[in-house]
Amino acid sequence: MTERTTASITLADNSQCIEFSTGCPSILQCLESQKIEVAYQCREGYCGACRATLISGSVDYSEEPLAFVRDGEILLCCCKPQGDISISLK
Repeated sequence: MTERTTASITLADNSQCIEFSTGCPSILQCLESQKIEVAYQCREGYCGACRATLISGSVDYSEEPLAFVRDGEILLCCCKPQGDISISLK
C-alpha cells in the first residue's frame, strides 16, 4: 500500500476544495498558495489569529501551539491535515 501524498481541505464557507501536499509546512501556507486570504500574525501558534473551526477530520501539530485552542478549533499556521478535512475560516 502506498503512502498518501495529498489530503483534501474543504472550505465549508464556500465549498471550495483544495489539495494539501504533504510537503507543505502548514495549512496556512497551503491556503496562501491558493490565494486564499487568512488572518495571521505570528506563524508559530502563539497569537491565535489564524484560528479556524475544524468541522470534520483531524490535524497534527508540528509543535504544540502556545495559544489556547478549544475543542473543534485549529491553528492553521502550525498544523497539517491527517487526512481529508473540512474547515470554516469564519
